Amino acid sequence: MASRNSTFRFSFLLLSSFAIVQIALAGDPDILTDFIVPPNQNMLDGNFFTYTGMRVLINQDFPTNFTILKATMAEFPALNGQSVSYAVLEYPTGTVNPPHTHPRSAELLFLIAGTLEVGFVDTTNKLFTQSLQAGDMFIFPKGLVHYQYNADPKNAAIAISSFGSANAGTVSLPKTLFATDIDDTILAISFKTDVATIQALKAGLASK
Repeated sequence: MASRNSTFRFSFLLLSSFAIVQIALAGDPDILTDFIVPPNQNMLDGNFFTYTGMRVLINQDFPTNFTILKATMAEFPALNGQSVSYAVLEYPTGTVNPPHTHPRSAELLFLIAGTLEVGFVDTTNKLFTQSLQAGDMFIFPKGLVHYQYNADPKNAAIAISSFGSANAGTVSLPKTLFATDIDDTILAISFKTDVATIQALKAGLASK
């Protein structure tokens, strides 16, 4: 019996340690090299560590819709393992970055030009809002629902966001709820409305 209990305890501790390791690895893992070299790429130079995708921002016309230009490991492979990524956000007048979350990172937003109304909701459903001016920074905590809105009827706004992950991920609430295959009846019951309203919301998102 003692032997069986010892075996059980050892197995339990072993499984528990695996669970702890998995939790610890939930973010970007630490790497054991200076950087990660993509497969089949042995010869590296400065080009690998340079991203030119933001050049399109120079001397271009301002977009008519809210636009995000990202530099994550998908666009910039040298970021793999570096726990950092970037985004430039352009807000024409009256546009919004709809409520969304980043499951793998906090977001530090720096407003370069214009004004923004921003906010996030914590896990107690408390809303924190702020009116930002050029030069201000605002932190959106990891995994919490947040948004940005350019309420200025005359002036556009530009912001830069930095993330503590090479792949922070984005979960857009409108798209996740109304642009997927979640059953209309389930959504109608969840939002205490009718199926016709849900279908109208889905049609509105599909038309954009």
